Amino acid sequence: MSDAPLYVGVVYSDGEWLAAAFGGDGFDHADVFPEVGSVWAQYEDVAESILVDVPIGLHEEGEEPRAPEQAARKVLGPRAEAVTDPPVREAARKRRYPAAARVTERKTGRDLSRAAFERSDAIVALDDLLQEVSEARPVIAEAHPEVCFRAFAGTTLAEDPATAAGYAERMRALATFDRDAPPVVQSAAEATAGHTVTVADVLDAVALGYTARPGPGSIRTLPADPPTDPTGLRMGLVYRAEAPLTAADS
Repeated sequence: MSDAPLYVGVVYSDGEWLAAAFGGDGFDHADVFPEVGSVWAQYEDVAESILVDVPIGLHEEGEEPRAPEQAARKVLGPRAEAVTDPPVREAARKRRYPAAARVTERKTGRDLSRAAFERSDAIVALDDLLQEVSEARPVIAEAHPEVCFRAFAGTTLAEDPATAAGYAERMRALATFDRDAPPVVQSAAEATAGHTVTVADVLDAVALGYTARPGPGSIRTLPADPPTDPTGLRMGLVYRAEAPLTAADS
């Protein structure tokens, strides 16, 4: 790997972290890592930006969900169901769902979804990295693939990414941003041989990589003025667009 700056999109799936890395002029490579610490070790010296599809910044308590999830649901229309509220920090560190659910009820008065709990290992791993390695904080940010696709498409998406129609819809969104997207997705997919990474994971990682690298539009966040959690981590979803996403665009 060269010393040229890289822009990396990372998605977590079934215990693995898929990275799609771009240089300033296009796709560089893709790779699969066993843990997020390995991702940081690989890219810490060369990455200008790393976007990850795992929550960054957690509530300790409170009835309201995080602002990023609330903002994302407003702009995703039919795909709002793809947004999951993460556990509060104490609940994320529980090893069993019943214990995590009890903590969530006590701290927030809300239920904890199974989907949120199942991502707890990734959430805690990333939280630990950002708490322990201060140099990672300016480089690593959170992005939601569906928000990135929404921004590239210029309109709301309707299909589940696991379906053929959803694949086609997202490929069109990527091609709207970069006409070379199809071979990029093909190259990234080929790099996952021997791993349990899905086609949807590859599309998501490429979308985050395109968002991170320089290109049309500007880097923006949902919400526009992200709050911080008690440890100083910024809670905002990064996307790239010519104009801010609003619910009225849906």
